[in-house]
Amino acid sequence: MAQPSVILATASYDHTIRFWEAKSGRCYRTIQYPDSQVNRLEITPDKRFLAAAGNPHIRLFDINSNSPQPVISYDSHTSNVMAVGFHCDGNWMYSGSEDGTVRIWDLRTGTCQREYESRAAVNTVVLHPNQKELISGDQNGNIRVWDLAANSCSCELVPEVDTAVRSLTVMWDGSMVVAANNRGTCYVWRLLKGTQTITCFEPLHKLQAHDGYILKCLLSPEFCDPNRYLATASSDHTVKIWNVDGFKLERTLVGHQRWVWDCVFSVDGAYLITASSDTTARLWTMSTGEAIRVYQGHHKATVCCALHDGAESAPS
Repeated sequence: MAQPSVILATASYDHTIRFWEAKSGRCYRTIQYPDSQVNRLEITPDKRFLAAAGNPHIRLFDINSNSPQPVISYDSHTSNVMAVGFHCDGNWMYSGSEDGTVRIWDLRTGTCQREYESRAAVNTVVLHPNQKELISGDQNGNIRVWDLAANSCSCELVPEVDTAVRSLTVMWDGSMVVAANNRGTCYVWRLLKGTQTITCFEPLHKLQAHDGYILKCLLSPEFCDPNRYLATASSDHTVKIWNVDGFKLERTLVGHQRWVWDCVFSVDGAYLITASSDTTARLWTMSTGEAIRVYQGHHKATVCCALHDGAESAPS
């Protein structure tokens, strides 16, 4: 099976994962996922595998195969897995779950190598670009930095007491982190390097982005520079694009009929893919804010999407 240069996948409450031709909008592969809903999708840096975070497992599927069976299953979590991602060399995977833990996995063997206790349901985890720190956000409103070298929590902050942190995003150069919560607020910090490797948070901005929940926040990628944007996807059916320079609203993406759960930038930041409870995913052009493609095929809410349209990073 020839691999397309652009890998686009979505998952839905209809218990399927779908792969799409990004330009034509045609669905070319459907994987049945009967065991649970899929909460998050992520593509490995080498474009070979797709991780699907479910309840309570993570399954890894071969992107270049037609096999409906996962290559490997990761099974130590005891509740919904809400976050999943990969180290840049593709050797290990991280995850966060409603069971209150953040875990690191050996990608090849499926064994859990480390476990960190957040003491509340984990909604979001991101890997710092230095590849040495994980940042997690939980249902109680805690943000924690996990220092992988020291194997401990190096920093803890609570932007808003008892307000769940739904989504975290870090600028590609490690200069900024944004946390979005259930009250439509984004907290922005400048990340400062101390004398140690420990990252310090300096408050930079508080943005009241939406009236409803923010379900996903995402900073634009490296090749979008010098323009830097923050995308916020919300239960108010919109996605807003903010200029990070001053956090001015650049445009509002209007078209989805229900909650927008997820979004992902193209590698150059020129396009954005979104996933919504209206069963569709959409492709938006950032220059005009128009939806130029609608991906239709799911029968229930489409809750996550994954895109890899960059060059493969070779496995180490």
